Amino acid sequence: MAKILVLGSGMVGSAISLDLASRHEVLATDRSAEVLQRFDGIANVATKVLDVSDSASVTAAVADMDLVVSAVPGFLGFAVLRTLIEAGKNVVDISFFPEDALELRALAEERGVVVVTDMGVAPGLDNLIFGHHDAQMKVQRFSCLVGGLPKKRTFPWQYKAPFSPMDVVEEYLRPARMVENGKEVVMPALSEPEYVEFDGIGTLEAFNTDGLRSLIQTMSHVPDMVEKTLRFPGHRDLALAMRESGFLSDDAISVNGQDIIPREVTSAILFDQWKLHPGEEEFTVMRVTVDGLEDGQFTRHIWDLYDEYDPETGISSMSRTTGYTCTGMAECLLDGTWNVPGLSPGEIVGRNAEVFARILDYLAARGVTLRHEIVLLDN
Repeated sequence: MAKILVLGSGMVGSAISLDLASRHEVLATDRSAEVLQRFDGIANVATKVLDVSDSASVTAAVADMDLVVSAVPGFLGFAVLRTLIEAGKNVVDISFFPEDALELRALAEERGVVVVTDMGVAPGLDNLIFGHHDAQMKVQRFSCLVGGLPKKRTFPWQYKAPFSPMDVVEEYLRPARMVENGKEVVMPALSEPEYVEFDGIGTLEAFNTDGLRSLIQTMSHVPDMVEKTLRFPGHRDLALAMRESGFLSDDAISVNGQDIIPREVTSAILFDQWKLHPGEEEFTVMRVTVDGLEDGQFTRHIWDLYDEYDPETGISSMSRTTGYTCTGMAECLLDGTWNVPGLSPGEIVGRNAEVFARILDYLAARGVTLRHEIVLLDN
């Protein structure tokens, strides 16, 4: 039984702690004592109030741990990961920070630690799939369409955020990078909308967001790569109007003699409208498409994921798909299935056939399944 520290006990972090506690000793941490009360009475889970912005406190907390899982807010993630690496700890990270994780690769190699970053559903599971196929074929194109949505569509947004509205707003602001004909192309977020049909769901709208992350560097040999976010039709138009009208601006404006930041006010308003309430049904949908030359034949691999809120456990689909991908990877580090020193994103890990198969089996054992279709294309 390993000793694991989980940094962050939000919706996803708590699901991670609960899953790991069925097999290991877990120390769940958060800056809020109230949040940690959710673990009262749970076997194998101890709790600790911890401010992860205090690197000395983090270093002390991880001293006798076998593994650390970082599920902290994105704006804290990079600094926390650096602290964990400097402390000499193996880490699985899902904080999805905006900085380039590969900048810490040399430090991780120097410390001799095993670090896996962006190990959620997307980024994460889609990267594993990409890496798996890249090891078996000459990939020409990679596409990922992904979204988390409420089952009940409520006017006007038809959306509920499984994480902070601030993080969602950031997705709608940050320019989206993609690769076309071997060259990096930057487009505005929310651009190039398209309608996509999904069995059992109907029509969703996909638009550009900056989700490729490490793939732009690690998969630079692939000529075409794109990631898009999925929402119900109409949501994107509202978000675009909000952005273009200045409601997401960080530039202060004066209102009745008081300086305010429009983005902060908008996020505060959206927090209530987008808040996913306990027991509220939602689902996660993802479609990963990989095209390329395999065994002399142009081939398309299509992976479809659909997962719903689990009413028995009260765990959301976004927590299940993100959290269980993370905990499956944690098990691979603990038993040495993945023991490569340094920092590796999912696409590197996915090249290992044993790790890839283990994580798919791990997800399936928890009811998270993917449908894999192979289509032979004209040469």
